[in-house]
Amino acid sequence: MKLPGHPFVAYRGEQLCIDDCTATELAARFGTPLYVYSRASMLAALAPYQRALTGREHLLCYAMKANSSLAVLQTFARAGCGFDIVSGGELERVLAAGGDPARVVFSGLGKTRAEMRRALEAGVHCFNVESESELGVLSEVAAAAGRRAPVSLRVNPDVDAGTHPYISTGLKANKFGIAHDRALAAYRHAARLPGLEVIGIDCHIGSQITETSPYIDALDRLLDLVEAIEAEASLRIRHLDLGGGLGIQYTDEAPPPADVLIGELLARIDARGHGHRALVFEPGRSLVGNAGVLVSEVLYLKPGEEKNFCVVDAAMNDLMRPAMYQATMAIVPCTLRDGAPVVYDVVGPVCESGDWLGRDRGLVVQAGDHVAVLSAGAYGMSMASNYNTRPRAAEVMVDGAHATLIREREVPAALFAGESLLPDD
Repeated sequence: MKLPGHPFVAYRGEQLCIDDCTATELAARFGTPLYVYSRASMLAALAPYQRALTGREHLLCYAMKANSSLAVLQTFARAGCGFDIVSGGELERVLAAGGDPARVVFSGLGKTRAEMRRALEAGVHCFNVESESELGVLSEVAAAAGRRAPVSLRVNPDVDAGTHPYISTGLKANKFGIAHDRALAAYRHAARLPGLEVIGIDCHIGSQITETSPYIDALDRLLDLVEAIEAEASLRIRHLDLGGGLGIQYTDEAPPPADVLIGELLARIDARGHGHRALVFEPGRSLVGNAGVLVSEVLYLKPGEEKNFCVVDAAMNDLMRPAMYQATMAIVPCTLRDGAPVVYDVVGPVCESGDWLGRDRGLVVQAGDHVAVLSAGAYGMSMASNYNTRPRAAEVMVDGAHATLIREREVPAALFAGESLLPDD
């Protein structure tokens, strides 16, 4: 029995399987909490992007903030992807995973001088600059190194993507990008700076977007700017970076397929006479979100007067999305049992009332069973913490019937190995 939106996660008989691996067997082998990713699912999610862009000059950059585990990066690097990074640490991860720095775009609005120097040294493809102040600093750093930094300016088009306010990035009230009405002046300023080479324009309006219209609106505003920049600032815009943000199915969402979205964008680009420009896309969640599950053991079933609680060994430090975004993610038993479902709040051991993975879920489970939080491949492990001195989960990549441990479970001693006690009095 397949699960909607999760072609590589299915029940076979009574057992939940990821690819050809049984969740309960993975839990027994590797322990819990456990992140499990399907390599085949990631590549299947990438395929429609690649198919839609065949024959066009383009760069597909995986937005690695969604999941930055080395084996995940390696999977996409081998598939021909570049990377969208937002920190110097992410650049080091790309290099460690065998990624090509010449296929990296460096986004983020708070780049330090040290990060800029390192990215220039590595030879990244482009800096996506988010403020006029950053333009000046980057020019200084590049000039001091005897280089010219390739840049595109991230423009905030003031388009409402209709998502949670914490993941909206394209409105005037958001911290990201250069305001649309300041963009032309910013490009003129960039053209005068000795350490910069302007090569593109960038736009990213948010995350978990489930319809095409916000993308088309943002694209039209971006193309208006391109035409004005080339006419008035005498600059050549070589590439259009249209960001990422395509949503996935967590429960009942129905986002457009990636090739449908790309097809609509390409049609609009061509209709407006911009088909000669290179294209950059930065998908993240849509490549890894539905490829991952978080497997957790049921510790206790705790009935109450107003709520029943299913206490599991995964917590908000393992998966922050429900607590941070009030995100609804499907939670299913790893072994199907007969019986009437009981409605539980699925909660973890962390000492916070906000430590919940799901509210009001009908489950047939008992202590010692395992449950799986679906669609956990994006913004799960990458946002995990050690709150309450909890070791972070192990991670496993499955490929058919083969499972590889790609991150060992942390141990408590490692969490304070870099700390020091005060000297004796």
